[in-house]
Amino acid sequence: MRRPGFEPGLWAIFSNFLQKFGWKAQVIPLDHRRVVWLGITERYLYFLPRKSVMKNKYLKGISANILLLGVVSFLNDLSSEMIIPILPMFITALGGAGLIVGLIGGLQESIASIVKVLSGYWSDRIGRRKIFVTSGYLTSAIFKLLLAFSLIWQHILLAVSFDRVGKGLRTAPRDAIIADSMPEARGRGFGIHRALDTSGAIFGGMAALFLYWFLEFDFNLIIFIAALIAFISLSPLYFVKEGKREPQRISLRISLKRLPKPLLFFIIAATLFSLANFTYMFFVLKAETALAENPFLPLMPVMDPIALAILLYVLFNIFYAMLAIPFGTLSDRIGKMKVLTLGYLLYSLTCLGFAFSESLPAFLVLFPLYGVVYAMVDGNQRAFVCDLSTEDLRATALGTFHTLIGVMALPSSLVAGFLWNLTPNHSLTFLFGSVVSIVAVMPFIVLKRYFTDWDGGQEHCVPP
Repeated sequence: MRRPGFEPGLWAIFSNFLQKFGWKAQVIPLDHRRVVWLGITERYLYFLPRKSVMKNKYLKGISANILLLGVVSFLNDLSSEMIIPILPMFITALGGAGLIVGLIGGLQESIASIVKVLSGYWSDRIGRRKIFVTSGYLTSAIFKLLLAFSLIWQHILLAVSFDRVGKGLRTAPRDAIIADSMPEARGRGFGIHRALDTSGAIFGGMAALFLYWFLEFDFNLIIFIAALIAFISLSPLYFVKEGKREPQRISLRISLKRLPKPLLFFIIAATLFSLANFTYMFFVLKAETALAENPFLPLMPVMDPIALAILLYVLFNIFYAMLAIPFGTLSDRIGKMKVLTLGYLLYSLTCLGFAFSESLPAFLVLFPLYGVVYAMVDGNQRAFVCDLSTEDLRATALGTFHTLIGVMALPSSLVAGFLWNLTPNHSLTFLFGSVVSIVAVMPFIVLKRYFTDWDGGQEHCVPP
């Protein structure tokens, strides 16, 4: 029988060749003849036609808005993640000490979290989404460009702060467009968007490493290139379609009084963990400063401490990206409280490792663990808020959660920055994170009965 994509004689030769190695070749009967994709499973080679795979499996039912916003996020995250791993070294190169690093890192998280709550409220109030999304991405692109011309750390403080205003402006309205674009398959829509977003983050770190190590670009030039990519990411937004929405008469509610006790206790635990979870910059700086003073592995091709710090950050991002979905699935099976408890404890252990580690082999273990922590905690915290809140209080619950987490990010990083220079190996910063993270686990243990009745028993929502 004539096989798609092969002449009869060639198919026989190919099939016989595989049989010598214990494999069997099988073509799945489909209409198209152009065979370009194969899957390998249980000693079979399966061949599928290009058009059938693309049309029937991947693109059917996917809104154009999802793909367009996914491309925007891919390019924008590529841009952002080119800057993020070099930012702590850029700050110190321009005279910023530990406390300044903490100030800038803390403001990054606080501003983004608080503006996210406000932009979601404003977007719902006026009934428009796209204007906030476009304004947010444009604001970030402009201030990334200004960041490239920084001469003192105060310039960095200003540029980074407004960059995060842009992130806060766009996030909630963008997620609302995604939710509205595929109302019957929101999980799939957010999954596709998150996959493109995460891919951009991984490639961004790799691009920063390539530009710094292989092409020997300085920090300013790398940030300038990243800013250009951020401007390019704006172009697909022109084609995003926004449905008509009526303005809503709603009030911004941030309150602890009306929340159920289990949710209130969880927000207390999450706020304590936010105090422990200071900016990533101190983890990167710890690696860079330690590796500048200690010998590397003899077989490592990269010997520059800054390049190694960037590489370690890429490693963190890869583990975070790979494990975020599996840990989300696990939390649905065994309960979010258990996954979050393990995540908080693992963060404590990871901080303890950073406190006393000075060698590259140790960092090659610790940065992946740091990524595992984020995979366990980041999305599951927001999902747990949804699970513990009733539908009529969900907006209030999420607004309260994001506000408290955002507010706590600044003192967390300021304390970490103050402790940074008190010891030569900067151990106090990480001991602080380790101890406070243990304290954050206490509400789960002491008040376990409140969470047991609720965990996994509520209707899920898509976290913002």
